Amino acid sequence: MIKRSNIDTSQLMRRAEDLISTASNRYRITVRVASRAQHRRRLEEIDSFDDPKLKPVIRAIIELSDELTQPEIIGE
Repeated sequence: MIKRSNIDTSQLMRRAEDLISTASNRYRITVRVASRAQHRRRLEEIDSFDDPKLKPVIRAIIELSDELTQPEIIGE
C-alpha cells in the first residue's frame, strides 16, 4: 500500500480533539468538517486532481484547527 503523504497522526488527532473540545456543539463542528471536506472534494473533482496530497477530511480538520488557533488567517 502506497502512502500519499507523511502525516503526523498524533498531531492530526490532537487537532481534532482541540476542535471538538473548544466547540460548543460537537455535532455542529462535525457537520462543519464534513461540509468543508465535501466542498473540497467537489473542487478536486472539477479540477481533475488525480492524486491529492491530503484527503479532504484531513485537510478540513487541519484548516479548521488553524482557523481556531490562528484567527489572523481569516481576518477580522
